[in-house]
Amino acid sequence: MSAAVIRTQLSGIGRRPGRLVLTGLSVLVACFLVFGAFLARDIAVRATADALSTTPMATDVVLSVRGGTLFSAEQLARVRATPGVAEAVGRVESTVRLRGVQRSHLTVVSDPGSGPLSRIRLVSGAYPAGHGEVAVDSRTAGRLSVSAGSRIALESGEVRVTGVVDAPADPGERAYTPDFVAAALGGTEYPRIDIRAASPVAARQLTSGLSQVVDPGQTVPMSIRSGAAARAAEVKDAARQMDRVFELIAMFVVVSVGAAALVATATFRIVFAQRMRQLALLRAVGAQPGQLVRALLVEGAVVGLVAGVAGVVAAQGAGYLAVVVARSAGTALPMPDVPVGAGIGVVIGAVLLTVAAVTAPAFGAAKAAPLQAFRTSSTLSAESRIGAYRLVLGLVLGVAAVGSVAVLVGSWPSTEPDGDSGLALLALAAMATFGALIALGPVVVRPVLAAVSWPLRRFSTVGSLATGGVGAAPRRAAGVSVVVALGVALIVATIVGTSGMTAYLDAKLAMRAPADLIASGSDAGVDAAQVAALRGDPALVDVTAFRTAEVPIGSMSGLAVDLDPAALPVLRSLLEAPRPGEVVLAQWAADSLGVGVGSRASLGPLSLTVRAVLTADGPFASAALLSPTDLDRLGASAPVVLANARGSGETGLITARDAVRRLVPGTDVSLLADARTQATGQVAGLLAVALGLLGLTVLIAVVGVGTTTALSVHERTGEIGLLRALGLSRGGVRTMIASEAGLYGAIGAALGLVLGVPFAWLAVSALDLGVPLTLPLGQLLVVVAALVVIAAAAGLLPAWRAARVSPVAALATE
Repeated sequence: MSAAVIRTQLSGIGRRPGRLVLTGLSVLVACFLVFGAFLARDIAVRATADALSTTPMATDVVLSVRGGTLFSAEQLARVRATPGVAEAVGRVESTVRLRGVQRSHLTVVSDPGSGPLSRIRLVSGAYPAGHGEVAVDSRTAGRLSVSAGSRIALESGEVRVTGVVDAPADPGERAYTPDFVAAALGGTEYPRIDIRAASPVAARQLTSGLSQVVDPGQTVPMSIRSGAAARAAEVKDAARQMDRVFELIAMFVVVSVGAAALVATATFRIVFAQRMRQLALLRAVGAQPGQLVRALLVEGAVVGLVAGVAGVVAAQGAGYLAVVVARSAGTALPMPDVPVGAGIGVVIGAVLLTVAAVTAPAFGAAKAAPLQAFRTSSTLSAESRIGAYRLVLGLVLGVAAVGSVAVLVGSWPSTEPDGDSGLALLALAAMATFGALIALGPVVVRPVLAAVSWPLRRFSTVGSLATGGVGAAPRRAAGVSVVVALGVALIVATIVGTSGMTAYLDAKLAMRAPADLIASGSDAGVDAAQVAALRGDPALVDVTAFRTAEVPIGSMSGLAVDLDPAALPVLRSLLEAPRPGEVVLAQWAADSLGVGVGSRASLGPLSLTVRAVLTADGPFASAALLSPTDLDRLGASAPVVLANARGSGETGLITARDAVRRLVPGTDVSLLADARTQATGQVAGLLAVALGLLGLTVLIAVVGVGTTTALSVHERTGEIGLLRALGLSRGGVRTMIASEAGLYGAIGAALGLVLGVPFAWLAVSALDLGVPLTLPLGQLLVVVAALVVIAAAAGLLPAWRAARVSPVAALATE
């Protein structure tokens, strides 16, 4: 009997493959994400290794030294003269100072310039061939305003630029030249030699016997590795760096898999409710509950197997496609491997996930009494009550969540600075909250639905019908809306937390780099006439001068400045200039002096009133901000000028820098904008990555919305037919079904918003970093509106199919 029941269920899959697609779609997406993340890591690791690698693919043997010893030019010559060596390059990278430019350096890198062992490509001009010649990359050419034929003044002499090259993306200003030139400019020898062998046989011979040729007396501690081994080590280092990123990705993928399990559970519950008549008839002919459970579990395993295989295949294809698209756009990426073991693991995981998701619905469906064969599926799916066990579980989890938050808030004064204990309590509270939401979902959905559907019910008859359709099956609405709420809460928390972190970093960056550039002249500084000339130049804006002085801070000393915050846009909202007799102190300085706002602080010969205390350092890591009058009494330094570029981008910066050098000859100019741009770009990049990863959860939730809507349409064919017979147009049907899908998204978005904001604030407070609590209302409203629109779009296909059904055919199904 048990085998017959299993065959009955599996034959149902064959007759209605659409149900297989609907029940397994969320699992398929989860498998696609898991296997796609695995492939992405593989591609990213190898691409990073290729980009950062100092070992070209043509390198057969790598000689390197240990303990500070270097290879000499004579040893490099012996290597080149060794039989079997086709090419040998001495690798050296040295830093030389630019003449007359304070804190500016040029990194000189050895490279042959062409051939298999080169890592660069000549763009214009010629590659250096002798001493005193270099080539620069395009970024350096722009920064130093040089081109082929120009000269660069170094403290040790002068070099001529012979060409511009396309080189790996590296920070700072870089020049490339043959190894003997790079060694001479840096005053050093070679820490490494790369060798290309004449043949594979020669490569093996060189690996085993080259040390005697290079250093017959064995006085140099060296290592000899194959090029493949050197690249493998670089790949390992790249993987170690990328693993930190993909550990974060793995966390989001786990959340997405959990969301897929919730969606699959809700989908199976709907499908089994629609098949309740069939299950009840099986019970009537002698099937036992255990037999039904086993049959439904087998069905779930088959769904998981098909979804897992489809997800893995789709991810592999997407990996190939992504590489092809990237290459067509000019970004070289390696083709992904075919990790068979990982694919099998993902498929097995899909089967286990689906079996776990189907278990609870299977046990519920197996309880069907024979008399339930005479009920309609809609009657069963509309049941909104929750059992006593589920009610108690939800209340217990709710109490646990509230208790964890209470303990967290109560422990803040004694929380460790790293915030680990606070974050652990917060994670416990978040898990308990969503557990309670899952358990009490059908009860919570009704009031939330009433709130979010008010505009639809108030102004539209079709909206009232859509609200009634969602409210008639609160368990179904809760099943899909909780998953939407999970994704929205994570996105909302990320946006709120990142908003506060951005404000915090902006304040720190404003103190560290309050302008685009800083310029200091001779020992006398920049005089008033030169400052006036700078203010009149069209390339510059926000020009201001300031001075510094050393000031005693208790038993230590610190930097005092008289910078006017009102002169620089980034400081205006953060600081107010102190009046004579007042001081603004950095936090550490106030702590060292034991003073606060309104107190008197002794700074050397000065006794000043503390106007404000900063949460961190002052401008340029200063301890105190004083008025010019008070700074004069401390012995102020020569004036230094800050300015912003009027133009935007790299061109604006270079134009502004050149204007300062032209108007104040002998000026040392440093670009502060680089640090600000880099830090801002990193924050924006992390936010984009985090939102992209969290979007995976929302994607699965949207799949759940579409699946639930499709199954609802299938179940309510008769109801839709009746509405059509009563005069509802096809457009009205489409609007109603799409509105129902949108309401699923609106319920989830409302719940996610209500939960995400407070949990984000709790996380910011628990970290105890001084990050302000912010509420980026505009961004949050965009997220909610976008989610509702996307959810409604997920219901368009079911809505279109529902509108195609004729009233007569639909009514005939009842």
